[in-house]
Amino acid sequence: MSSQPALLPRTTPAAARVSSRSIAALLDRLEEQSVELHSIMVVRHGHVVAEGWWAPYSAGRPHLLYSLTKSFTSVAVGLAIADGLLSLDDRVVDVLPDRVPADVSEQGRRITVHHLLSMTAGHPTDSLAEAWLLEPDDLVKGFLRVPFTEPEGTRHTYDNAATYVLARMVERVTGRDLPGLLDDRLFKPLGIDHTEWDRVASGATFGFHGLHLTTEAVAVFGELLLRGGVWGDRQLIPREWVELATSRHVETRQTEGWSENPDALCGYGYQFWMSRHGYRGAGAFGQQCVVVPSHDLVVVVTGAESPEVAMPGALWDCLLPGMDDPGSSRDDEILAQRLRRLALAPVSGSADPSRSVTARIDASADDSALPDGIAIAVDPADGGWHLRLGESITIAAGHGAWRESSPLGRPVVAAGAWQGDTFVADLYVITTPHRVRLVVDAGARTAVATWATVPLTGPILERHLRSPLMTRPDVA
Repeated sequence: MSSQPALLPRTTPAAARVSSRSIAALLDRLEEQSVELHSIMVVRHGHVVAEGWWAPYSAGRPHLLYSLTKSFTSVAVGLAIADGLLSLDDRVVDVLPDRVPADVSEQGRRITVHHLLSMTAGHPTDSLAEAWLLEPDDLVKGFLRVPFTEPEGTRHTYDNAATYVLARMVERVTGRDLPGLLDDRLFKPLGIDHTEWDRVASGATFGFHGLHLTTEAVAVFGELLLRGGVWGDRQLIPREWVELATSRHVETRQTEGWSENPDALCGYGYQFWMSRHGYRGAGAFGQQCVVVPSHDLVVVVTGAESPEVAMPGALWDCLLPGMDDPGSSRDDEILAQRLRRLALAPVSGSADPSRSVTARIDASADDSALPDGIAIAVDPADGGWHLRLGESITIAAGHGAWRESSPLGRPVVAAGAWQGDTFVADLYVITTPHRVRLVVDAGARTAVATWATVPLTGPILERHLRSPLMTRPDVA
């Protein structure tokens, strides 16, 4: 876990003229809607005024950002353009000529950096799955082979593969990999000393997903954008790029299969979503960095179970009415106490420290995290249990408290209990939004291990316990 020092100064909500009651109302709204949050940070006038993590999530732990990663790739594009190495009019076929399929269409030849950034290449739907089927070893070629049904530049279609192509173009013209470039030009100057990147099987970063950062690191990114790319006495991102990337370039429509959200219909910039107030970077399962220049405000949340359905609308309804209403020091203390107590409840039940059980996995459920038939063992150990999942995974679980282990490199935090003749445990892959519930029927000697939300890179638990995760993504 990162021990990174504070990156932003702290103050009370009252000192920044934010009503603590409005922040409490926001928490109430999200609880009422059964939104599982993992963290929240509210920054006003450059100061953190409220912050909290739902245990076992914690301040120093990086969290998978999913498509919020796209906004960082946008910054990398802006840096390459500022350095004179790339332009908005540069074509994919000219920058990556060795990755162009022989049968590329005329429209494919015309796709530019602008089209990729604004997601207006002309594909009818997200091209990722089809592109990888067409070209399993080269998503750039696959992207250019997927048929274009709309003229380029005319219609927004959320398209993960477009951002992958952007990442490869940046790497080609700069001679740097995406993580190295952003470390030197963005993260290190901001004081962010810990980043993690998931990768495809070739070792390349996704670009459209896969970055892990702490909540505060994301808040610093939002604050940097709010300041026009200036940090201290350095212009880390050209102001012109911040303004261009966070401006509306294309109208957005309701995306099939997505939850209805009025802020998703406010338009799209260059890998940023426009909102009813300001703009945001957003990732699956509710990873959001919301920037509201009119209120000098940044709000970051991480979570699971699609809080994007509730956000950022809950901010407009609950938080914005509390701007420039300082409240009271008593309200500030009540809120601070509440934020310190945030927690996801461990599994309830008894310890039964002398009891062990073995079983076999039933993987008939679509969201099974483990293959069918593998052996499971639950053995008492040090006031908790060792959970053996097949031959390669052994996870420590606590009783009434969380216990951490890293069986394959990536940390897992787990707790369990006996509920009659059934053993139940929650296994949080703690640098991601995802949790597996293990249920073992001691009488039948059968077990199920199911995801609360299935990772977009597939259900195989072992893959998600390795760091870095490396896979050909099965992103829907």
